[in-house]
Amino acid sequence: MGNELLVAAAKRGDDAAFYSLITQHKEKMYRMAYSYLKNETDALEAVQEVTCRAYMQIHKLKEPEYFGSWLIRILMNYCSDEVKRKARRNDGQQAVAAALDSQASGEAALLERVMLESAVEQLDPNFRTVIQLKYYHDLTITEIARTLEKPEGTIKTWLHKALGGLRQRLAKEGEPNE
Repeated sequence: MGNELLVAAAKRGDDAAFYSLITQHKEKMYRMAYSYLKNETDALEAVQEVTCRAYMQIHKLKEPEYFGSWLIRILMNYCSDEVKRKARRNDGQQAVAAALDSQASGEAALLERVMLESAVEQLDPNFRTVIQLKYYHDLTITEIARTLEKPEGTIKTWLHKALGGLRQRLAKEGEPNE
């Protein structure tokens, strides 16, 4: 059964069809949730919560061919809300702690990763989202545009500006302090 037929069946209440759709997307959802939340337990909870939300709202999906984009949009909104909630609670220390706790192949690799994640976190929220979707989740420009409901030209501009901003930040951080 094709995805559009599965979506149509799921919209009619076919639980097996919905399960099949979620199974196709669960790994991508987990990876994306983990990149936002930096924690296995929180990422698994996000996938579970988003699956539940999608199940309750599938009747609202207007274009069955975009089920994947619709599902990712729900996940991004959920993760964004969770990050904001945790930032209020943890005063922003969680990102640094997660970076420091992560297993790296050495101190230099860890420092490089922390610097990159820090630079990405300082970007405009739209730019940060485009970078994460493109480079952390391997989405195409077209998929990003569909997910964010923006024209492809806008996504290309945001990506170009985001990469320029990252280059500037990383060049400044790499300069020795005199």
